[in-house]
Order: sequence, then structure tokens, then C-alpha cells
Amino acid sequence: MKRIKTAVLAALALAAALGATAQAAPIVLKVGASLVPHAAILKSVVPVLKAQGIDLRIIEFTDYVQPNLALQNKELDADYFQHLPYLSDFNAKNGTKLVVGVYVHFEPLGLYPGRTKSIAALKKGATIAVPNDTTNEARALLLLESAGLIKLDHAIGLKATAKDITDNPKGIKIKELEAAQVARALPDVDLAVINGNYAIDAGLSAAKDALKAEDKDSLAAKTYANLLAIRAGDEKRSEILALEKALTSEAVRKFILDTYKGAVLPAF
Repeated sequence: MKRIKTAVLAALALAAALGATAQAAPIVLKVGASLVPHAAILKSVVPVLKAQGIDLRIIEFTDYVQPNLALQNKELDADYFQHLPYLSDFNAKNGTKLVVGVYVHFEPLGLYPGRTKSIAALKKGATIAVPNDTTNEARALLLLESAGLIKLDHAIGLKATAKDITDNPKGIKIKELEAAQVARALPDVDLAVINGNYAIDAGLSAAKDALKAEDKDSLAAKTYANLLAIRAGDEKRSEILALEKALTSEAVRKFILDTYKGAVLPAF
């Protein structure tokens, strides 16, 4: 009888131990992200979430299609790489039901010197390189307008192209290039408007090197802030809420400002 009682107690103790272990197992949260700066920002909150029993696993992507598809198919719990116009367009074209969790950061375009070292020194007929995709070209042209170099037809807004320039007193030539190629063209043009992520890759600092950059309160900043996307219906999941809180914390604000020196700005 004593042996049986001992065995039962041992079994109960083992069951209790296993139960405690199972209860202590962290919640796995899988988030897809672009490499720069999204993955780095996510990595900065890993310890915060770990302390809350959440194992944040970051899956890096190099394209803008697979993360959303993986999220819709429940292979991911969230993704972080895009802005709202892209997400809205993706939902409409693919039948996905993804929504905004929180807005995290904005990557301002910067106007950088090439052959000409200042805006004031820009001569007539100078060449300025800009990204050639619709979204970024419009932003680049708005930045040139804010620098006093051109004027645009404001009715076009964020769909403007070089054809929508209404005043060009210096006769500036707009050279349209793939966004990833603009920084490489700096030695061959007078100035260039470069995306924040590509400026970082090229070793450029928006704070130190840019002659002018998009303001955090600009139309582009309000429209193209990068967001954490989640599935519709997941808005109240506790681990998602914990991630959103961490990504919009003062610690992340400081991380973004200290790490990217103006090439990336907090959107909260």
C-alpha cells in the first residue's frame, strides 16, 4: 500500500511539473518583415515580448507579395513592410482581408548632392535623378517643389510625374531611374532624390548628407507610414496587442532615432 501511495504521489508530482512546464511555454508569434529597417526594429522588441511570455520569431522577406499571402494563409501572425496604399491595393487585387494594426515608422525621401554640392549652386539645365515608380516619383517631385526648384499641378497630388511640372525656372532635367539605382547614379547627376532604405544601404545619412528631406508632417509621411498588418479578426489577440504596444513605445522611438539618424522616423 505504501509503495502504491508513493507511486501515486510521484505520478501526481510529475503531472504537476509537466503542467507547469506546459503553462510556462511561450506563445510563438511569427512576423514577416523586410530586412531594413523593419526586421531590425522588430528585433529591438524581442526582449520586451520575451518577458511577457511571447516568443517573437521574425521571418525576413525580400519581396512585397509573399508576406501578405503568408499572413492571409495563417503562416504568419502579422507582417511589417508596407504602407496603407499598398495594403489596400493588395487586398483589392488578391481578395485578402488584412488590416492595419499600428503605424510604426516613415522612411523620408532625401535630396542628396551629386556633382553639385548645394541647392543654391544648382545651375540651369542641371540633372536630378528620381525614383521612377509612381508613388516615389510623385514624392520626389513634391520634395523638389518644397526646395523651391519646381512647381507642380497640385490637382495631381501623389500621382504626379515629370509631365505635371508647371514651372521649371532652371530648366532642370528629371532623370527617372529604378529606386534601387538612384544612389549609384549620384556621381553622374547633379542631385538625386533617394528612398530612406536605399540611402541607408549607400551609407548616406539623412541628417548629415541630405540637402533636404521629407518632413514628418508632410503629405507623404501621413500617407506612406509603414505599418504592422494583421488579419481582420485578430485585433484583440493579446499577443498582437502586446506587439503593437512594444512597437509604439518610447523605447522604439528612441531606437529608431538613434539608429537611423533621420533616415527613418517614428510614425507615432
